[in-house]
This record gives sequence, structure tokens and C-alpha cells, in this order.
Amino acid sequence: MNIDKLKNLISKGEGIDIEFKESRTKLNKDVYETICAFLNRNGGHLFLGVKDNGAIVGVDQHEIENILQSLLTTINNPQKLIPPSYLDANIFDIENKKIIYVFVPPSSSVHSVNGKIFDRNGDADLNVTGRNAQVANIYLRKQNNYSENKIFPFADLGDLRTDLIERVRMLAKNENGGAHAWMDLDDMSLIKSAGLYKKDVETGKKGITLAGILLFGKDEIILSALPHHRTDAILRRDNLDRYDDRDDIRTNLIESYERLMAFVGKHLKDPFYMEEDVRISIRNKIFREAVANTLIHREYSSAYIAKMIIEKKQVVFENYNKPFHYGTITPDNFTPYPKNPTIAKVFREIGWAEELGSGVKNLFKYSKIYGDNDPVIIEEDIFKIIIPVEATMQATMQATMQATMQATMQAEEDIRKFCNTPKATYEIMENLNLKNRDHFRKNILKPLLEKKVLLLTIPEKPSSPNQKYITNKQYKE
Repeated sequence: MNIDKLKNLISKGEGIDIEFKESRTKLNKDVYETICAFLNRNGGHLFLGVKDNGAIVGVDQHEIENILQSLLTTINNPQKLIPPSYLDANIFDIENKKIIYVFVPPSSSVHSVNGKIFDRNGDADLNVTGRNAQVANIYLRKQNNYSENKIFPFADLGDLRTDLIERVRMLAKNENGGAHAWMDLDDMSLIKSAGLYKKDVETGKKGITLAGILLFGKDEIILSALPHHRTDAILRRDNLDRYDDRDDIRTNLIESYERLMAFVGKHLKDPFYMEEDVRISIRNKIFREAVANTLIHREYSSAYIAKMIIEKKQVVFENYNKPFHYGTITPDNFTPYPKNPTIAKVFREIGWAEELGSGVKNLFKYSKIYGDNDPVIIEEDIFKIIIPVEATMQATMQATMQATMQATMQAEEDIRKFCNTPKATYEIMENLNLKNRDHFRKNILKPLLEKKVLLLTIPEKPSSPNQKYITNKQYKE
């Protein structure tokens, strides 16, 4: 979201999808009611540091981190917001004041905060708890808008693969530092906790949803629920009429993701690339986003066959889509809307998808390096991602050198500011968030000492364990 779009939203004033909160030094108490109402309605834009009349007052810069921490902790707390949600919060400067912008996507679940259900009407958050008709309308709206919520009352745990549930449980554990709420739940409790078991408020029937079947179902139950379910992975470089290689994938989304990534690994190169002091796989950075997107944001009610086609100069992803708008997507004009929020949540829990909006940024960041050009993302009835892959080795090396040079220059500037007072090696590395001590000493610290940007506090004993470094006030570029 760029500044001009933010200003345009603020100029519209509060409404069904726009809300202002002053929140200068702390969050307004009703912030979470608004978030809950946005989730239950059509999503919305929340601005902190803006008065009800649209006047920019700003958030106290000394309180920004506390406010963000409080906000993000609470919305991920199942004791506060049920079910928890993932939101994207960013800090912007408008009129020389800092505001916090929070994009709240629409959700396929019905949410409550502190045990109360809120809906949005005009610019107000309405407490509809206990109002059966209004709560039922929210459920119906969710069921009609999101095919992943379709309930299969006769499906049970025996139709799901317990090995997949266990695999996802362990992936979530590893992704979250060895601890995750799913570790303490049995299989059915995990299914319910993930929002994959719902109640149809019209009929009263309860059951596993289409999302649950797609994620964990045995192949036969998936094809019974969705006979047209299929993803085609195709290599078409020499035989342009048919294909050189193909994987016809008709299975659960967990193994579909793994098979698509394996197909990418089989047929696409992964050039050497350093980011800061760590080698990363830019191929995986790009294609994990594209593969996850084609599985997460597909409209599964359509029989259109989703495809990943690897060609000589590009890789094309296609899947059927319920578009929120039509046209080409870029990081500047992109407003993230999850098409299957429950499936997306599971993928995020196991580290196979980024927060909303981050995937598009990564595609543009790394595609330029990998394929020497920007990707093309088109949102229409058929959603397309086109990723260039014909980067020359020289272009990749130049991009790598440029990125390394920029990172080194930024590190030098950061160190000069940080070392106005003497600092030890570990303090500088912590400040730069670097882990590789040898890389730091050889490629960053040593050149700064040679250029006399930094000086030793104990010059007669360069290897002293008490050695610290201070910025040379006399240094001139």
C-alpha cells in the first residue's frame, strides 16, 4: 500500500470498510471489536493515529513498538479472538506524523472477541451476540462466499489421513520454535481448532469441511467430494505440442505442494546467491510463493484444471479464481484478499506461506534476480502468475554482486552510527542481526579497520578478548 492510496482511503472518511482510532499512546479499547467486525463482514482498513474526523494526529513514536506488540499478540491469542487471525500492520509517515495502518482481510470463519460476535454496519461495530437471525446471516454469508466452507456431514476422521495430520502437527511445531498448540490436541480437536469442522446453521448439520478434505483427505474421499480436483505440472521446452515431462496431481494439498516443488527442483536451476552473509535458494523463495498461491487461492468449485507450465523462458501458473478486482497486480496496487482463508492459515502455520501481501513482494524481489525481469501477475477469472526464468549467469552474478555491495554499504553505515561509543564484536553482530562470525570479521570488520572507519580501543593488543571498536571521527569518505 503506497502513501497516495492511504491518503485516498483516509479522505473517504469512516465507513463500512474504513475505521479511524486515535490510539496516540495506547490502543483504544474497541480496536478489537472493529477487527472482529471487519473479519465477519467484508474486511477493512484500520488506521491508528487518526481521529474520527480524519485528522492525522499520529502515534507516539516511543509507543509504536508497544502498540504493535499488543495488537499482534492479542489477535493471535485464542483466549481473546476466536479463531485467531493474521493481520498485516505497517507504519507510515503522513504529514510528518507516524500512523499505523492495519489491513483486515475478510475471513471465511465467524469470529468473536471476548466471547462477543460483532458485525459491521455503516461506520459502526454492532454486537450481535445472541441475535440468532443476525448471527445466522453472518454464517450464511461465509458459506456462500467461500467454497472451502462446504460441509460434508457424512465424512469422518476415518476418511482423513492421520499420517498427514501428524506431519502437519510436527511442521507447525518446528516452524514455531518447538512449541505449538496443536501438539496438545488429538486429531479431531486439531481439525476443529484449524477451522476444518463447522456447523451449517440452516440445517444444523455438522461436519468436516471441503478445506479439511482437501488438506487431509484420502484420495478417494477427495475425488468423491470434488471429482474434477487436479493440478497439472507440465514441462514444455522441446515438445511444444504436448510435453517433455508431466505430473498429473490428484491428491491432498500437502502432497500436492511437495510434488509441485519437486517438479520445480527437477527442471529449474538454482543459481548461487548470497543474501547478507547467508546463501539462500532464490528458486525456492520464488516458487514456494507461486506454488502455495495456486493451491491456497484457487476457487475449488470450478472444474478448471490448475496448471504449472515450465517453458524455456518462463513458468506459467494458472488457476480459476473469484477476482476481487481485474487487472495486473504489482506491490504498489496490491490489496491482499485470501480466497480460502482457512487453507491459507494451515499453510502459514507450517511455514509454507507468508503473511498476506509478503508473497507478492517476494516474487517481485527475487524474480528480478532469478529471471532478470519482473513477474507478471494477472487477476481475472483465470488467475495467472508468469515468472521469467531465462536469466543469464552474468545477469545473476551482477545482481548478486550489486545486492552484496548494497548490503555491505548499508552495514558500514549502520556500524559507523552504532559505534559512536565502543562496541564489542558480538554487540555489532547483534545490531546487524548477523550470525556468521567468520564472514563478519573477514568481509565487514577487517575492511572497516583497514580503511580506518573503525579504530581499536586496545590497538596494542588486536586479539584481546576485551577488544572493542569505535568510529573514527576523523574518517572521511
